[in-house]
Amino acid sequence: MKRRSKRYKEMMKSVDRMKDYSIDDAIKTLKSLSNVKFNETFDFCVRLGVDSKHADQMVRGTVVLPHGTGKTKKILVFASGDKIKEAQDAGADYVGGDELADKIVRESWVDFDAVIATPDMMKVVGKLGKVLGPRGLMPSPKTGTTTMNVAGAVKEVKAGKIEFKVNKQNEIHLGIGKIAFSESQLKENFLTLVTALVKSKPSASKGQYLRGMTLKTTMGPGLAIDLNEVRKLTE
Repeated sequence: MKRRSKRYKEMMKSVDRMKDYSIDDAIKTLKSLSNVKFNETFDFCVRLGVDSKHADQMVRGTVVLPHGTGKTKKILVFASGDKIKEAQDAGADYVGGDELADKIVRESWVDFDAVIATPDMMKVVGKLGKVLGPRGLMPSPKTGTTTMNVAGAVKEVKAGKIEFKVNKQNEIHLGIGKIAFSESQLKENFLTLVTALVKSKPSASKGQYLRGMTLKTTMGPGLAIDLNEVRKLTE
């Protein structure tokens, strides 16, 4: 059993574990409890009424958070010809082809947060499935990361585009901002993400879709969110 620190136990005295918090109250409470010396992340978790074992109940997509995540993302682009300069001019951190694929395989290099590829480069990227797949970094047309518009894709990721995908526990976990964000920025990011999740509800999902939702900070407690409020604001 994990032992909790004295600091954590003190924080727990200020929260009600039996309460469903409004979005505003959860954000305000978590910000007030933060007492560490680094810029904590606001972590979002939702449990969905789907069975991810079935392909027709898979929930996956992308959304651009209006205020970003607070993290500067390193982007790797697989491209050739004129698309190399296009990606570089858009702000990609690494751009290339076979030489980058070889580096990933040879050195287990994964010092990047997103991968974008033009369709003609997928034959190169396809060899990296065992490395990129488990990390959720495989480019895909569904998420807009396999595209000829590499400049647009790079700019979207830099602006705060994130990918969401339900896990085996039928949950989605994502960072939606930092403690340094204002309460209104965090709320807007929260609602933007949840709205995208609601729009991604599979037709095969029956009954209650949003089953449980929590917000927490990196070192803070998880607070249950009032789903009735969330549904009113996003559905």
